[in-house]
Amino acid sequence: MATKAYELYGIPTAPESPTQDVMSVQETAYVMKCSVSWLRRFLRDNRDLHGYSGRRIVTDKADRAAIYEAMRAGTRRTGRRAAARRRRAPAVA
Repeated sequence: MATKAYELYGIPTAPESPTQDVMSVQETAYVMKCSVSWLRRFLRDNRDLHGYSGRRIVTDKADRAAIYEAMRAGTRRTGRRAAARRRRAPAVA
């Protein structure tokens, strides 16, 4: 049976102030309007963009600016994925 804290672990939560210096992953996901799982994957691939407070992953203002720029760029491994093009089925005569 999952605890309440575990259930909230993957849900973006609103920070006290959107301009605060340091935020958790859940607060950063809320501000960046992305999912917590996407943000964790992104931070895992770009290890220089976050710090730790004990065992918790935290981001500062510079990290959030770099994440925002990567999201705006839209490259596959560093930002949001572009939609895949659908292939048409071959015409049958």
